[in-house]
Amino acid sequence: MTQRTVTLYGIPNCDTVKKARTWLAEQGVAVQFHDFKKQGVPADHLSAWVAAVGWTPLVNRQGTTWRKLDPAAQAAVTDAASAMALMREQASVIKRPVVEWPDGAVTVGFSASDWDARLG
Repeated sequence: MTQRTVTLYGIPNCDTVKKARTWLAEQGVAVQFHDFKKQGVPADHLSAWVAAVGWTPLVNRQGTTWRKLDPAAQAAVTDAASAMALMREQASVIKRPVVEWPDGAVTVGFSASDWDARLG
């Protein structure tokens, strides 16, 4: 298999990110990790992710960060612009991991079966 590098965006202590990184390592996939906590959310990539997958899959409405927002802040997220503003301000609200694949595709979340098919 040709060595391919994926860029994985997330937070190192996130359980889903840990599973994803482990799974990719087991598959022999080179991973460039971007830590939202240390490196922030890259604005140009955020726009590309929204264009690729839409803003709603990127906002983790099940997570602690979202649940801790006051209701007015939650209600203010109504479109791509408001969602991106929140994601830039609070990276932890982004569903993780976000992965940029060598073919240019973007995925959100971790699914071993989907990723296996993608690498196939």
